[in-house]
Amino acid sequence: MTPEQRDFTFFWDCNPFMMNVKGHVMFATKKISPGGHWMNITYVACKKLKTDFAQSAEAYARVSIALQDAFISCWDEKYRSNLIRPETYINQYIDEDWVPTLQTPPFPEYSSGHSVISAASAATLTNLFGDGFAFTDSTEMEFGLTARSFDSFYKASEEAAISRMYGGIHYRPACENGLKEGKDIGNFILDRVKTRKEQLAKN
Repeated sequence: MTPEQRDFTFFWDCNPFMMNVKGHVMFATKKISPGGHWMNITYVACKKLKTDFAQSAEAYARVSIALQDAFISCWDEKYRSNLIRPETYINQYIDEDWVPTLQTPPFPEYSSGHSVISAASAATLTNLFGDGFAFTDSTEMEFGLTARSFDSFYKASEEAAISRMYGGIHYRPACENGLKEGKDIGNFILDRVKTRKEQLAKN
């Protein structure tokens, strides 16, 4: 990886319970979850636009719904496909000592959870705040990482997705197809979840 690829791979790690083994000592490092990361991006967008209470509540509610349905869809596919992770395959058939950059999660590989939930969140936030919404994501700063800037929510979701391949925990199809899955879920929800104001305008 290039230094840039390595930086954004760790930025999007979002491992809420990373296990550390030091000799006979085992302990967990707790960080933000992928869903929590996108909720904070929602906060960043609301703060930038100085949204009022109702607008902020709508943004949080819509992103929460998108996240929940994206996770359900992704995990349904994971346990249908039941595909082994790169670390398992490489250790068994290529190099038994190889370890990925990121810690391999304890569930099947396909599709990529981060890719799916990121694209679903991006679709929701783009609908609310517009395409080409530039923002600086400071979510990971409290964990010692540098903030990253993006030209749009979709650009952020694409970087989050490919970070999983660079991290060695996903194959490319899981990332690319995960983005499509997430965007489709986001748009599906946007088409069906309406505010009272939208319903009144429609009628």
